[in-house]
Amino acid sequence: MTACAIEGGTAGAATTAEPGPEESGEPEEPVGAVPADPAIPWSAASHAPGAFTLTADGAYGARLTAAPGPPGERAWYPERWTLDGPEPYAVPLPLHQPEEPDAQVVPLADGRVLIRRRVADRQMFSLLYPTGPGTGELALGAVECEGMTLLPPAPDGSSVYALSPGEHSSLLWLVAGGAFGPELVAEIPGHCSGGAWLDGAGRMLALDRRLPGGGPVKAVAVDLERNGEVTPLLQITPESNDRLLLADADSGLLLLRSDAPGHDRLGWGVLGSCLPVRFPECLRPADVAVTPFAVQPGQMLMPESCAVALRIDGAAGSWVGVWRPQGRRLHQFAAPEGWAAGAGYWSGDGVLHLPYANTGTPCGVALLDAPADDGPLPGTGGHGGADGMTNGGTDGSTGGTEPSAAIAPPAVCKPVPLGQAPLHRTASPAGHRTASPG
Repeated sequence: MTACAIEGGTAGAATTAEPGPEESGEPEEPVGAVPADPAIPWSAASHAPGAFTLTADGAYGARLTAAPGPPGERAWYPERWTLDGPEPYAVPLPLHQPEEPDAQVVPLADGRVLIRRRVADRQMFSLLYPTGPGTGELALGAVECEGMTLLPPAPDGSSVYALSPGEHSSLLWLVAGGAFGPELVAEIPGHCSGGAWLDGAGRMLALDRRLPGGGPVKAVAVDLERNGEVTPLLQITPESNDRLLLADADSGLLLLRSDAPGHDRLGWGVLGSCLPVRFPECLRPADVAVTPFAVQPGQMLMPESCAVALRIDGAAGSWVGVWRPQGRRLHQFAAPEGWAAGAGYWSGDGVLHLPYANTGTPCGVALLDAPADDGPLPGTGGHGGADGMTNGGTDGSTGGTEPSAAIAPPAVCKPVPLGQAPLHRTASPAGHRTASPG
């Protein structure tokens, strides 16, 4: 995939690289780090108390929550949400003492919850599960290191990986799903962060990396079945910071952030494609930060038709955006009260599920139908359907929510044929391609 076009704006020369089994060794270009929010690294955002993590299939969620009390005296405990039944419900998983607010939890496909705790200079791992009125705990072991973050749940639902970054090298650990507790999978030269799965088998992992000598941040692909072999993934310009935010294995759609256009822009491309990476103008509304968090699955080989859910952060708070590459249009919606901002998943038929909790609904999921791109702009009226949400909670209530009046109408981008992107700079002579999991 040649990555090089901005819709309706200036373009930086863009390119990407395609790692295959025949390639080996270090990428020739530097590489580096991925944020969930432009100003907040994924690892920092996922550590925040209340951060909500979902399994790859959206069946379970987990978060660290707190019992009522003064802010400085809150007792934190893990909570598991079951989301694949007729009605969502939450199960608290407290132990004999409260958790520290920097603990991190990840749900597994069998309903257990992995927790990472820091104890002095050690990272402790356990599996938590409900046992009648109490909570069972299975200790998995520990790793001696000061800093570590859990990566997004693997597609198989049973494996969880963790990253321990360093200035000169980063260690990738399998902390759940192995045979003998935490296992070192790979040592990767450079400082790594982020994490996105490129395939449905859990073999190809994308990380953002900065090489030991410094330089820009670049996304690389790590092959877990070839002893952590590293190959280039994104190379838009030699000097640009190119981070991968999300990848969809079914369609090959990639969501990335790069400063190749001169400042950080949200862009998209297709894994293994020769078509340009594009930076749509509609994904840069004024005075807000836009971050993708979920891609519609099941769109086999149809990346342009995938609905993408985006978290929009502005002075008024956080709300929800929906966008498709082929539509070139950003739809904006008010989030349900108590939304776990940046958390949600799509069903294959284009319904976005947004978990939320508030005083009236301790465990709820708002349903948002992906809007059609040929209809009118979302207005301030109307409930449900393409321009509203349906809230499904433990109280069984349903209701619509309206787009906030404080949200400006989304910009409409002029469609540009994918192969005719306006280029205002000379493209790099070296062809770079996106990685293919094969």
